[in-house]
Amino acid sequence: MMEERHPYSATLLIYCEDRSGIISSVTDFINEHDGNIIYLDQYVDAEENTFYMRIEWELEKFIISPDKIDLIFKESLAKKFQMSYRLYFSDEKIRMALFVSKLPHCLYDILSRCQSGEWDVEIPLIISNHEYLKPVAEKFGIDFYYFPITPENKREQEEKEIELLRSLNIDFIVLARYMQIITDDFIKSFPERIINIHHSFLPAFPGAKPYHSAHKRGVKIIGATSHYVTADLDEGPIIEQDIARVTHNDSVKDLIRKGRDLEKIVLSRAIHNHFKRKTLVDKNRTIVFN
Repeated sequence: MMEERHPYSATLLIYCEDRSGIISSVTDFINEHDGNIIYLDQYVDAEENTFYMRIEWELEKFIISPDKIDLIFKESLAKKFQMSYRLYFSDEKIRMALFVSKLPHCLYDILSRCQSGEWDVEIPLIISNHEYLKPVAEKFGIDFYYFPITPENKREQEEKEIELLRSLNIDFIVLARYMQIITDDFIKSFPERIINIHHSFLPAFPGAKPYHSAHKRGVKIIGATSHYVTADLDEGPIIEQDIARVTHNDSVKDLIRKGRDLEKIVLSRAIHNHFKRKTLVDKNRTIVFN
């Protein structure tokens, strides 16, 4: 199924201290300039007294030109309410880089969604610390870059990767079962733009064989978590999670199969929420709009 097309539009993601009049002020700003609102979702964190909002409107008849919306919105509203905000346009082509190692299940799922037209996202390259998945990249006609990583060359290789990603104007990165811990410097180059996927057993079942450990403990559910990568390992803002029930009848192979199915769907949901501009990060917490 092809991804549903919408009219040319702008989207604002906003957060600020909660106070009266924010919603009416933002909607009035759009209405007064002949914009047609096609999406609005808002949330108030009462404990933190913080207001969050996502609003999208058509630009066909909007009397402010796209190149001036940011400045005019900032001067007329953002300063008044001391807003933090981001502005996006629907005609911006989003470019995603994939990092992989040897496991192909998430990679195949992402590539098939793009190739089928389900996602309108460009994938200019795939980067790996192994050559194992190069044939997959070739099959889909995507450039494959091999960067072998050792403790001695890690920083140098990451610098080359960053330079390559910037030269290709990459918007965000997906670690599709990339079995390497990336450095703080790399993360700082793409803040809130690196998405990871892992099994939900962390920290209860760390190590190379979490499903084996879980099986020995007789777990009743398994899961997967997708999050933005931060300097604190596996502690970044969570975008999406899901679980599957298991029983004593399930073997280790069953747990691995069910776990990988979850990893694919959870990662795909997280990616979709990101490129649809439905995620907003504040204080290591992710607000995901409907």
